[in-house]
Amino acid sequence: MDFKSFKEMLKRIFFVIFTGAVLACHAAPKTQPIVEGITNVKPDQQQQLVIKEVVNLIESYNYKKIQINDSISSIILDKYIKSLDQGKNYFLASDIKEFEKYRYTLDDDFKNGDLSGPFYIYNVYAKRLNEYFTYSLAQIKTKYDFNQNDTYVYDREKLPWAVSSTALNDTWKKRVKYELINLNLAGTAEAKNVETLTKRYQNLQSQTSKTNNQDVFQILMDAFTESIDPHTNYFNPSNAAAFNEDMSRSFEGIGARLQLENEVVKISEIIAGGPAFKGKQLSAGDRIIAVAQGDGEFVDVVGWRLDNTVSKIKGPKGTKVRLKVIPVGKEMSSKPVIIELVRDKIVLEETSAKKKVKTISSNGKDIKIGIITLPAFYADFKAANAGDKNYKSTTRDVRKLIDSLKTYDKVSAIVMDLRGNGGGSLVEAISLTGLFIDKGPVVQVKDLRGKIEVDEDENSGVAWDGPFGVMVDRLSASASEIFAGAIQDYGRGIIMGSQTYGKGTVQSSIDLNKLVNPNMLQRIAGLIAKDKTVGTSPSSANPADINLGQINLTMAKFYRVAGSSTQHKGVTPDVVFPSVYPMDKIGEDTEPSALPWDVIPTSNFKAVANLTPVKAQLIKNSEQRIANSLDFKYLKQDIADLKKRDAEVSVTLNEAKLKAEREAQEAKTLARQNELRALRGLPAIKKGDKVTKQDAFDFIEDESLRVMGDFMQQSGSYVMNLGLMPKNN
Repeated sequence: MDFKSFKEMLKRIFFVIFTGAVLACHAAPKTQPIVEGITNVKPDQQQQLVIKEVVNLIESYNYKKIQINDSISSIILDKYIKSLDQGKNYFLASDIKEFEKYRYTLDDDFKNGDLSGPFYIYNVYAKRLNEYFTYSLAQIKTKYDFNQNDTYVYDREKLPWAVSSTALNDTWKKRVKYELINLNLAGTAEAKNVETLTKRYQNLQSQTSKTNNQDVFQILMDAFTESIDPHTNYFNPSNAAAFNEDMSRSFEGIGARLQLENEVVKISEIIAGGPAFKGKQLSAGDRIIAVAQGDGEFVDVVGWRLDNTVSKIKGPKGTKVRLKVIPVGKEMSSKPVIIELVRDKIVLEETSAKKKVKTISSNGKDIKIGIITLPAFYADFKAANAGDKNYKSTTRDVRKLIDSLKTYDKVSAIVMDLRGNGGGSLVEAISLTGLFIDKGPVVQVKDLRGKIEVDEDENSGVAWDGPFGVMVDRLSASASEIFAGAIQDYGRGIIMGSQTYGKGTVQSSIDLNKLVNPNMLQRIAGLIAKDKTVGTSPSSANPADINLGQINLTMAKFYRVAGSSTQHKGVTPDVVFPSVYPMDKIGEDTEPSALPWDVIPTSNFKAVANLTPVKAQLIKNSEQRIANSLDFKYLKQDIADLKKRDAEVSVTLNEAKLKAEREAQEAKTLARQNELRALRGLPAIKKGDKVTKQDAFDFIEDESLRVMGDFMQQSGSYVMNLGLMPKNN
């Protein structure tokens, strides 16, 4: 969808609002109460400005046309407290009572750029957290009786808030005991378990102490935007960068995934094709202790937050970075190795579209089916706008895979696997649909003014005109639902799986910096430079370094070409399988702030075929197979067990009982595994044997392919008449 003209209008109107706000942003907010005993985190001028402007954006341009009032303030407070302490393990009843003074003031505070209340709440949380970590560390060396019949209540959400620290101390002591039992059951020595758990809590305490105001602001903004609707989101600068990298499937850096382990950054994976891979000097397990830009001085990064270290290592393509590394297997006291790398653009191929070919037997005939797995609808818009003809794109990647499946693999059908695909680029969803239909409408979009726009595939011809299927599940959302819905409405293929997520809203990504006059950024930089607030994230007086973040604002709703919204209800497959995911826990219809389902008039589209006559038999055949399938039998048992576990809130702290329960579960799992292996002609395995690739049998995929086999076999002449059979077979 092209929001260019709408964004221009937004920019013109918003600029006036934004400029006035900046000129007034030096007005002092209310004094933030100090929490004794910790380093207090406070908001900076930049965040005070952003909160005001996000309120303006939401009130002016969110699809709901909602006003930020006392009612919304109350919802925000509850969500914010829950996001900090969902299990009621930190705050006391007295804390919650004190926070009530903010219940109906956050709306006015946000409009005034006042964040003192939420930041005070966070500091109280941080103090409680530190107190319980300190208490837990003192309890680790306690001599516990693991034969007692006591229990640990790990989920206190439905219980009242604790009235005293003593009450919560008991909970934390039992948590320590439970963790020690788990370590005992793993078979390690008691002294080692004490050491392991001590390091775990010390690390947690250390990482918590590194929380900065960007972290707190993000938590608060999540609570704020989720109170409006589930998909209006604010991203602080680092999260915005991660979001855009995920969308483009690329980033600029050395090509290594990092993790934090005992205060030291460790390389967890080398990404194929990147500088680290080509240089062959780094390995998984290596630890980075210092970073230097070009020929500059090294900066020690031991004890740093992971994101801060990553920001030092990443950088523009063509620039040099030097690392001090302790190789894997060497002691931390060893002399570090200095490695020099030139950063480059890294394309994340492992999260891009992929293909494979499976052969199934249907009525005695072997059928080759190509499966294209698509994890998201991605596009490197930055590269495309820069004129890069080889920019990363879902449609471009899938077209190449289809050409390969047709030319080299000689498949008779193709299945698009959209399971777990949460969406992404709307433009890519439209162009991808165009690979399977000739020109025509793909999706309808209604904006906040009530105007309906029909977005079409304008390219003649198709990349694949043979039998086609689409696999979906509860995690298939947004662009996945547009694609699957269009394929279903056109009668272009069979949709298989479980009801999709139901995310039928359109978000426009707005870089807040682009809505600001550069002179205003200079003013903000000056204000931040004067701010000596403790606990803030590093900032600079250089306007070029000011980053206000990004908001993804819900500005419209999706509708299928037949007129039905994908919002709330999602797409119901033609052939439905039991859902791997709990339908009552995951999905748009579980979100309190979600927009409702509705319909608009149908668009002017011409269906490829009416597949209704063949669906009934496909459903019947699939239901029979599922009823006789051991895999689906166990899936249904798992679903029932999950519901049972979901209702549990406590666990025994009797080590013998817990061990017996786990051994019984392990025996049950092993017996089930061997029953499935026997079904597939595989030898039995014993307790402790490693799981093999054969054990990871994808029975959902297998059933989908059998549905496709039925579709091709039982209705061959019917499908041939539709022109859906590949001409080269």
